Amino acid sequence: MAKSKIQPVLETPVQALTKESEGKLALLQADVLATRKMGRLERALGPDNYRIVKALVTTPTSIAGLLLIAFFLVVAIAAPLIVPPLPEADPYVIPRDGFSPIPQPPNTEWTRNAPPTVPVWLKTILKKDSWVHVMGTTSEQYDILYGVVWGTRTALRTGLIIEIAVLLIGVVVGSISAFYGGQLDNVIMRIVDIFMTLPFILAALILAAILTPKLGRSLVPVVIALITFGWMGYARLIRGDILSVKERDYILAARVLGVKDMRILFKHIIPNAIFPTLVQASMDIGTYVLNFAALSFLGIGADLGYADWGQMLSFARDWITALDKYWYIVVFPGVTLVLFVLGWNLLGDAVRDILDPRLRKMQEGKS
Repeated sequence: MAKSKIQPVLETPVQALTKESEGKLALLQADVLATRKMGRLERALGPDNYRIVKALVTTPTSIAGLLLIAFFLVVAIAAPLIVPPLPEADPYVIPRDGFSPIPQPPNTEWTRNAPPTVPVWLKTILKKDSWVHVMGTTSEQYDILYGVVWGTRTALRTGLIIEIAVLLIGVVVGSISAFYGGQLDNVIMRIVDIFMTLPFILAALILAAILTPKLGRSLVPVVIALITFGWMGYARLIRGDILSVKERDYILAARVLGVKDMRILFKHIIPNAIFPTLVQASMDIGTYVLNFAALSFLGIGADLGYADWGQMLSFARDWITALDKYWYIVVFPGVTLVLFVLGWNLLGDAVRDILDPRLRKMQEGKS
């Protein structure tokens, strides 16, 4: 009894004032949230998701990235309108205007295998009533504009397929390893370490070269190779986050209540630990497209003449010493590839800044 009577006396006036201030602040924040009028979008998404979406469309970095990505999406969707493919031909195979090994400069007349229709933009912008090689031709007379435009579809398709596959594999493997721990965690992480000691591009090149004779020349061997050696980083990243999340009170409470492991893992742990992994994934789409282009440049992948930026650049290998004259065979596909990767990197940087609470607190403190 004496102890309980002494306890209130030990609380200093400063502590009492601090507690009172904190209580008033909490009540004020609750009143603000209760009385603030929320828009339809905020009510539909929730306050946190609304904050993320709002930051994405107001941050200069994310706006620049979104505009670049939107531009490439529009080009990919409108590819048949920008450069119509030949009838009854694979649209991803670049039409050839002859077989000369000497590249032709921009605005050269298109004499053979020209697209069937002249689009409105060609008549309006260039004032041309017939097809010309707007960006010139490569060696062997592949049209650069056609390769750049239809190569956008190839880049988006391969980049998204590879990224989704490596993300799913990495998240599942890393989550199981971190959640169960023990000997299983040791075995899985040692396998990850072995994979990560291999040079990524070299390992993917060797595997793609092995798969190509069995699967045929196509995008499939390169995609499989990049997926095989691309998931380990995500496994390690999400493993570290799950090791922290799984020790929190609500996870321990779920275990005590007898909730099944898979439900705890996929409903409570992964949604609270996956944000850093998603940020990294948003930045890696451009990286995988760049790696895909590198393998195509080395001659691994699709058949000759396939609309792919890496293969477009490979046509310039014989003319590297004469780029002062034949600059267009490198500049147009090269700049396109750089802008594509830049768009995803800018978006990834913006998403990281928005989701990282430490960076957000620093920015709020500066403001």
